[in-house]
Amino acid sequence: MMADHAKILRLLKTARGQLDGIVKMVEEDRYCIDISTQVMATEALLKRANKEILSAHLEHCVKDAANEAEREQKIEEFVDTLGRILK
Repeated sequence: MMADHAKILRLLKTARGQLDGIVKMVEEDRYCIDISTQVMATEALLKRANKEILSAHLEHCVKDAANEAEREQKIEEFVDTLGRILK
């Protein structure tokens, strides 16, 4: 992976910390809207991390593909991934 590892790890570790907090909120039977707000914040962090990863895929994996066939394969993988995201 050619993405900025430090940035990706920071986002993922922050999301993990938020998720641990959400579990605690559920265990403590906290207010539903507060829990939902934290879930959405965690989703936003994961989306940012995924955007960074996919951007790196385009910038490095696709751009640096050895030949046209490999490039087309990597673009197809990217499009398939977007399709799963947009479901």
